[in-house]
Amino acid sequence: MAIISEAMKKMKGYKLHIVKTGKYKTNTIVWKMKAPLNEDDATFRAILPYVLQSSSDRYPSTTALRSYLDELYGATLFVDLAKKGEYHIISFSIEVANEKFLSDPAPLLKKAFEFFAEILRNPHANGQAFDKETVDKEKRTLKQRIQAVYDDKMRYSNFRLVEEMCKGEPYAIPVNGELEKVDDINAKNLYEYYERAFSEDELDLYVIGDIVEDEVIEIADSLLQFNEREPQVSASYIPEKKPEVHEVIEEQDVKQGKLNIGYRTNITYGDADYYALQLFNGIFGGFSHSKLFINVREKASLAYYAASRLESHKGLLMVMSGIDRKNYQQAVTIIKEQMEAMKNGDFTEPEIEQTKAVTINQMLETIDTARGLVEVFYHSVVAGTLVDLDEWLENTRQVSKEDIVAAAQKVDLDTIYFLTGMEVGKSEEN
Repeated sequence: MAIISEAMKKMKGYKLHIVKTGKYKTNTIVWKMKAPLNEDDATFRAILPYVLQSSSDRYPSTTALRSYLDELYGATLFVDLAKKGEYHIISFSIEVANEKFLSDPAPLLKKAFEFFAEILRNPHANGQAFDKETVDKEKRTLKQRIQAVYDDKMRYSNFRLVEEMCKGEPYAIPVNGELEKVDDINAKNLYEYYERAFSEDELDLYVIGDIVEDEVIEIADSLLQFNEREPQVSASYIPEKKPEVHEVIEEQDVKQGKLNIGYRTNITYGDADYYALQLFNGIFGGFSHSKLFINVREKASLAYYAASRLESHKGLLMVMSGIDRKNYQQAVTIIKEQMEAMKNGDFTEPEIEQTKAVTINQMLETIDTARGLVEVFYHSVVAGTLVDLDEWLENTRQVSKEDIVAAAQKVDLDTIYFLTGMEVGKSEEN
């Protein structure tokens, strides 16, 4: 019997995913909009969900909108942006109490749906342009979000690694768009983009909770209808292996160096060897028992932190560590040695079993929340390959040491990026 599964129905212009479960005391509605990453649209997409969630035609101020959410027993509205592979994803979600647990029999799910439709389809606009004051406010906030990446050196160094590693590829485009393009946005051209996004994006609606499937279909069909569209497919970029490793050293006024190393895994979500790649990453740098943590941080005392993570849809593995300038070469050498150890099968069956247990437990923790569950299911939409949870768990359990070594053989070192403090004698101006 499946742990938890989704029923999918084709609606007018979008796909409806219904996850019926008594696991949560709330019902959650999540709206996903997917389009290929491109420079012209990224900054528009970065501001659009925030403009839509701040006010609507019926609730023309943020205060009025939030006040109505309070009336829905403290329902929460949340928006998010993400890059998954070469796609830019906008998400809206609303979580509302399940009326079954309340003494008030008000149809909360339907009211939440109506509110959701209001946010998406009836923005605070005059038909040709958004409310100027709202757009100007969100432009200021977007600039702050973009600037925050530069101020947080851990995030900045990861951003710079991707920028250097994926130069010329859509994945290099920042999720929040570009600072210099924010001022080009106005109430009119953003509204034009809004109309285009809702007519061209691939749209998916998830409803999760203790719900009645037919009722959800009826409500969704009555409130949300869009023109039919063909899914936009992002160009698939498979760069040639670089003849030599790209190395970038950047100096700023920072106290702690940030060493970020990027590898091409040549494996993406939905591939047969993706499960082996996940376990490879867990043993290499994904968890506290991994080689990077033990050998770079604990044994050699070279790093304040050392870990790795996968970008599953782009086929990247990224190592993040914080080190002193003087330890740069030694840290790079030890990290390379850990990769070679993985390629040579220098890890044990107990390490594999521990990594399987932690990986599976991490997945089960993720699906403990409705939004986490949606993210897991949505991987299949992005990959264009259906992977259900039971299949994922079983395939992870079945991975052998030979499978992990085979996945490791496909991993190629691409770029080394080091953000470091100024050399002694250099001033900030220099």
